[in-house]
Amino acid sequence: MQLLSDEAWSRVEPLMPAASGKGGRPFADHRRMVEGIIWRYRTGTPWRDLPAEFGPWQTVWKRHRRYAGDGTWDQVLAALLTDADAAGLIDWNVSVDSTINRAHQHATNTKRDTGGTGELQEPARRAR
Repeated sequence: MQLLSDEAWSRVEPLMPAASGKGGRPFADHRRMVEGIIWRYRTGTPWRDLPAEFGPWQTVWKRHRRYAGDGTWDQVLAALLTDADAAGLIDWNVSVDSTINRAHQHATNTKRDTGGTGELQEPARRAR
């Protein structure tokens, strides 16, 4: 299953990391891994349901995690945005809404003053 055109892949391929040279198992095909990641995000299915044609789901997941951690995805996004902007394909106008959303007092992580210094949270004693 090919999800990226050859033209799109030719733009992304140079941005993929090279083998580290530390030894060990060489990277599996970058294109197959990237297409597996794309397929998973387009369908919204769990990683475990990735079709076998993309390779073991664990490998695709680990590659995605590695790319997210080492900044590869950030570099790919920046390069693609730069190309699209240079071609005039991005409209940078922004629409801002003036709607106000209020959070409940318990939705924050700030401490609130209850008025006392050492308020006890013990149940009241029963009268005998």
